[in-house]
Formats: sequence, C-alpha cells, structure tokens
Amino acid sequence: MLVLSRADSDDDAFAAVNDSAYGLQAGVFTHNLHTAFAAHRTLQVGGVIVGDVPSFRADQMPYGGLKGSGVGREGVRSAMDDYTEPRVLVLTVLDL
Repeated sequence: MLVLSRADSDDDAFAAVNDSAYGLQAGVFTHNLHTAFAAHRTLQVGGVIVGDVPSFRADQMPYGGLKGSGVGREGVRSAMDDYTEPRVLVLTVLDL
C-alpha cells in the first residue's frame, strides 16, 4: 500500500508521519542533506531510507519499527542477541 499526501513543509510532513499509530520505516526522497538528517532526527520510525523505498534493506541492517509496527528488530546482530543469554561468573576468595 502507498499513501501520498501533500504537505506544505518538511515539518508538516514529519508531523503527519509521527501522527500515525505505526512507524516501521520511512522513505524520504530529497537531495538536501539537512532534510535527510532532520527526517532521521524527527521521524518516529524504525529507520529512514533516503532516496529509496522504505522496504530497502541489507542483512547487516537492523530492520524493525516503533509504535504499532513490529516487536523487535531483524538482522544479524539482532538475531545474535535473540539467541544469546548473557551470564556472569564471579570468582572470589580464590588464589589464582
């Protein structure tokens, strides 16, 4: 599904995105680096893809959303975290 909406400014566009109950990924089409960084700073989404569709991904990228989108992250590091249980061993009063 694709939704197109007209916005009078970047701030209005960002506010409309943030007004959603969902926040998986956002695709931002701009040649302006200030706009790209503002989108990344402002949008309440799991990732911002500049110059491509929001479904763009590479295996090493964490992929997932905020708010009502998703329950965690996909990707190599996230999978390693999911399958690893941190444990601690404390040795005291031993002559090593």
